[in-house]
Amino acid sequence: MAVYTQVSESQTHPLLETLDLGELQELIAIKGGIENTNYFLNTTKGQFVLTLFERLNKEQLPFYLQLMKHLAQRGIAVPEPLTSMSGDIIFELNDKPTAVVTRLAGKSELHPNAKHCEMVGAMLARMHLAGKDFPLEQPNLRGLSWWNETVPQVLPHLSQSQSDLLISELAFQNHLATLSLYTALPKGPVHADLFRDNVMFDAGELSGFFDFYFAGVDSWIFDLSVCLNDWCIHLDTGAWNTELLHGFLNAYQDIRPLERSERQLLNAALRAAAFRFWLSRLWDFHLPRKASLLQPHDPTHFERILNERVNAPLKLI
Repeated sequence: MAVYTQVSESQTHPLLETLDLGELQELIAIKGGIENTNYFLNTTKGQFVLTLFERLNKEQLPFYLQLMKHLAQRGIAVPEPLTSMSGDIIFELNDKPTAVVTRLAGKSELHPNAKHCEMVGAMLARMHLAGKDFPLEQPNLRGLSWWNETVPQVLPHLSQSQSDLLISELAFQNHLATLSLYTALPKGPVHADLFRDNVMFDAGELSGFFDFYFAGVDSWIFDLSVCLNDWCIHLDTGAWNTELLHGFLNAYQDIRPLERSERQLLNAALRAAAFRFWLSRLWDFHLPRKASLLQPHDPTHFERILNERVNAPLKLI
């Protein structure tokens, strides 16, 4: 949520009027994240988040915004996009497609315990099931096609050992995608970026998931793997914290037990999730965009995690 496009208070007034949000009280730039421009938008009628989309276009956005509405209407705690009286959900500021969503209460828990992991695991499973009847289709835009396009762009910036790991893992994932077991995995809308900083807790309770702008249709086991690789590890090494891991997995499976194919391919999915974020962080680090509050993430974190997943496969109990 870096700031690529500056927005002045006066520029928000027509949008506030269109959405009947009252008078502006505060417009605060959000520093976290790296994809879109985000502001806290506080008005006399409540607290909201204003997002200007820097990469996604107007044709892609209905999938993300309608998915959030779909989930919210089925009892999943997510920000709900606002619509105008005429039914518009996408607007424009500074020549960028724009949306306004409700703001979740609370704050992120960057040092979760087993209880936090259990709450997130259970709601992730409920979210997957709630999305089964979502009618729109859009692939995970940071999936295999993007990996194949992006690896050649970052290779010139890497050491030989890093290049070897990146190339070998890409070959593994390309081969995996040809297997019938892989194509039969249960799929549906996934968040695909549900890290600790994209979940809110309020008074010790889970208050919601947010930042759905990497969402797409993909395997549910990939979405689960993204979470496990962030919520259930020792951050300094990437190795598993077994208490957090078992809490998360057990809570998820209490709602949606893993199918046989998912259990067989869990380690491959964990590698895919680690690979995806190592690659995107390499791309952001070595080929950055300009932003006034950009804070690129350290790529070596997910390099460590990928090495852990390759060298120490998880054994499910």
